[in-house]
Amino acid sequence: MVNQIVLVGRIARAPETKVLENGRKYATLTLAVPRNYKNVNGEYDTDFLDCTLWSSVAESTSEYCKTGDMIGVKGRVQSRIIETPEGQRRRKTEIVAERVTFLTSSPTRKKDNDPEEEKKEE
Repeated sequence: MVNQIVLVGRIARAPETKVLENGRKYATLTLAVPRNYKNVNGEYDTDFLDCTLWSSVAESTSEYCKTGDMIGVKGRVQSRIIETPEGQRRRKTEIVAERVTFLTSSPTRKKDNDPEEEKKEE
């Protein structure tokens, strides 16, 4: 049996890093993944998937990625039962990322007070 998923999408909710009592770090984010076919209205639907990242994957993704960045995620699908603040039990399905690939390159930044850069922009 295999439980493996590969997704490519844009970060819809920025990584939020947390630390457990035992010191282990994790991050959560929402990944927007467009479907590759049109619906009955001729539009592409998008799925918004909650992802959990652990340890070094969580740290590097939180440090280098922001909302709107495109990433690739390789991981597994996991379901668990959570309790709402109202006391109801609900099933939550999420992606547990084992590997994240950054697909958006960081923009080139001009140096502060560089007169040569200012002349190029004019």
